Amino acid sequence: MYVVCNEHLEDAIEEFVDVYEQSPDIYELEKVSFTDWASPHSCNYCEKIPKYLVV
Repeated sequence: MYVVCNEHLEDAIEEFVDVYEQSPDIYELEKVSFTDWASPHSCNYCEKIPKYLVV
């Protein structure tokens, strides 16, 4: 699972495919919510605010 900004979305997709050998599901963080999970405050690759969840 990756939480990423616009700039790093492609990197997260490539890494996901390399690890899991399948395409990920991509969600916009502002359009999804989970009861037991809070979105991190920064991208997995940098300090920018994340926009996407790649799972």
